Amino acid sequence: MRLMGVGRRYGVGGPWVLRGVDLDVPAGTLLRIEGANGSGKSTLLRLLAGIDAPSTGRIVDRPRTAYVPERFPSALPFTALGWLTHMGRVQGLGRAAAATAGRDWLERFGAGGHARTRLAELSKGISQKVAVAQGLLGAPGLLVLDEAWTGLDRASRTVLDDAVRDRVAAGASVVFVDHDPRRLAGSAHAGYRVEAGRLVGAPVPGGVPAGPRICIEAQAPPGGEPLPAGLPGTPCREPAPGGVRLTVAATHSDALLRALLTAQPPWHVRAVAALDPGIHEEEPRP
Repeated sequence: MRLMGVGRRYGVGGPWVLRGVDLDVPAGTLLRIEGANGSGKSTLLRLLAGIDAPSTGRIVDRPRTAYVPERFPSALPFTALGWLTHMGRVQGLGRAAAATAGRDWLERFGAGGHARTRLAELSKGISQKVAVAQGLLGAPGLLVLDEAWTGLDRASRTVLDDAVRDRVAAGASVVFVDHDPRRLAGSAHAGYRVEAGRLVGAPVPGGVPAGPRICIEAQAPPGGEPLPAGLPGTPCREPAPGGVRLTVAATHSDALLRALLTAQPPWHVRAVAALDPGIHEEEPRP
């Protein structure tokens, strides 16, 4: 999935909430989004999920997507299981399969006893469990989570952590926002921050998986060509003098170097260095 020059504003002539967003979301990746309240991060997640349409730019190759909003609309004429069965059918499951999946996820989150409770009568914590179950029951190719852990008890947060890792391991993409900087630390492949409506690719806590990491400094070819799309390992990016600094898990570093050096036109790799002990640091490359 790719966002190209995406912007969003509400109302004709209204202020821009987001502008100039370029983002690749490869399959099998976990991306963390951070930003202050009002920065535009929830709007970005709604664009990723297809809830909102961009005011400018394009979003292409969106897979089948599930979205868990920050606030679950509980005033709906369904029971908990009825809602999950309905949403499972929307996501392409048959009625029986949707009901079975919905019941299974309610049990996993310790909410099986509320299957026949009407949504409007659920507590906030149980409502949030229903909202999260809704996002997981159809095994989506893209899962978008906006503060989905808020309101969950400790055991349910662990269940959601594990479910996110399982979706990524199965080849899906997950994009999430959470107020806890420790959330899924060491599991995310990249982190981004939304600042004043712009997406900044600077590393954030948990932005690169734990373990050996490689930092690559590269200079753009003449003409200021942008970085190639879909870089291996979805590296964290930050500005460097005359170029960019890319941080990636060591397992992706060779593929990332090849992508930079074989781009048309090629990028000039100025230095490659290990960021973790135990890996031999390489001399700057010409």
